[in-house]
Amino acid sequence: MNPVIGLSLGRIAIGTLAVIRPDILTKGLGDEAPSPLIAQAFGSREVALGAATLLTWGRARRTMVLVGIAVDGVDVATAHVATQQGQVPRQLGQGLAAVAGAAVLTGVVGLLKRRPKAAPAA
Repeated sequence: MNPVIGLSLGRIAIGTLAVIRPDILTKGLGDEAPSPLIAQAFGSREVALGAATLLTWGRARRTMVLVGIAVDGVDVATAHVATQQGQVPRQLGQGLAAVAGAAVLTGVVGLLKRRPKAAPAA
């Protein structure tokens, strides 16, 4: 499966779960769990990014993938800073950063796979 399609479908699935059942998404986080409103806001963002990417083609899709990479990159940085400042437990912050980092890498791989290959030199 194309990495961009897989990432978009994953965003929609996780986002839908966060909107409908935020308690499932935040289960096990204990006192560090975000409020249902925060989880739902995260979910709606993920559904919007995933759906907008799937509904576009060509340059517009590339732009949406770049937007997703930027959003996920900010998530990596935010999780890192929150961990360093002691706002979230180290394991949770590192886990969140790892998931967002994986999304960044998936987006980059998806963009690179779509690039036309250069013609061999004559």
